[in-house]
Amino acid sequence: MLFYRQKTVNNNKLPIASLTLSQLRAALVAAGQRPFVAKQIFEAVYARNVRSFDEMTNLSAALRRDLAARYSLRTLEVAGKFDSPDGSFKLALRLADGQSIESAFLATADHGTVCVSSQVGCAMGCLFCASGEKGLVRNLAAFEMVEQVLAARDHLPPGRRLSHVTFMGIGEPLANFDNLTRALDLIHTPEGLNIGARRLSISTCGTPQGIRRLADLGRQYHLAISLHAPNDALRRQLMPAAARTPIAEIMAAAEDYCRRTTRKIVFEYVLIRGLNDQPAHARELAALVGGFPSMVNLIPLNPVSACPNLEPSAPAAVERFRAALEKSGVEVCVRRRKGAEVDAACGQLRARLDADEDE
Repeated sequence: MLFYRQKTVNNNKLPIASLTLSQLRAALVAAGQRPFVAKQIFEAVYARNVRSFDEMTNLSAALRRDLAARYSLRTLEVAGKFDSPDGSFKLALRLADGQSIESAFLATADHGTVCVSSQVGCAMGCLFCASGEKGLVRNLAAFEMVEQVLAARDHLPPGRRLSHVTFMGIGEPLANFDNLTRALDLIHTPEGLNIGARRLSISTCGTPQGIRRLADLGRQYHLAISLHAPNDALRRQLMPAAARTPIAEIMAAAEDYCRRTTRKIVFEYVLIRGLNDQPAHARELAALVGGFPSMVNLIPLNPVSACPNLEPSAPAAVERFRAALEKSGVEVCVRRRKGAEVDAACGQLRARLDADEDE
């Protein structure tokens, strides 16, 4: 674990990642520049990962100085980094207002997924997650989400490429819908990061209105729903704020999304010893998700220091749960845990950074 003490300065420059190509083109033309300069800047930032205007040597020195005075290529600072032996890593990022978030790169053979935060803190208050320990502070702007992807790309291990982006970090993405969709547009568009819609995932605790608004976009984004319980009573115990919405309403919206986008829905389910990991829970869950194309992603709990009484399910219990779902005809995947040995589960790197800064 490495933490860096850096001072964040808000210089009031306009973040490039807050603009579409057409918006940047219009701003540059209004300032007397030629329209094609906007495309050159976008190509440098999104295709070549350029981090300063000085590196854009195809632009004149005078133009580079002018751009540097008016625009910012990066507003997020890497304040801490944790590396895993498999090539995965997590970043603690300091925002321009001094708040902190985290993002992660989850490595596979030669590529990997960037996991992006959508809010500073979280209002859901799930017992098993450190993200909401201090509640919700604010929504992230679209550029602060896009820059997380750029920051992760800065630190890719040799031989790895960024292939997928998932909004599964701190916060509830669909509670920040407008900024989320602006970020998705920049990540998806060919002149931006050019990542296909099927490689972009949104994970939600389940807001039916947000799920339907996402379907209205007409894009085949991948939807994951953090369910974690097969009935409303147990869900209220584990996810107090999220459980204000009945599971039946969430399932209806999920089925609608599946029908309108033709995309399989993934249901996330954290397995907690003695709470939600019994075969009876699995059978109840199977009855919920079996009505349309879906998959259950089982996640053995990553222990959270704020909730020491919660323990991950034993491997045998995980296997029994998986087998019960498969027996009922449900597609199942068991996710491998990462980062538990250094409190690097979602929200915990941010918490450690904040504690370090308070010392």
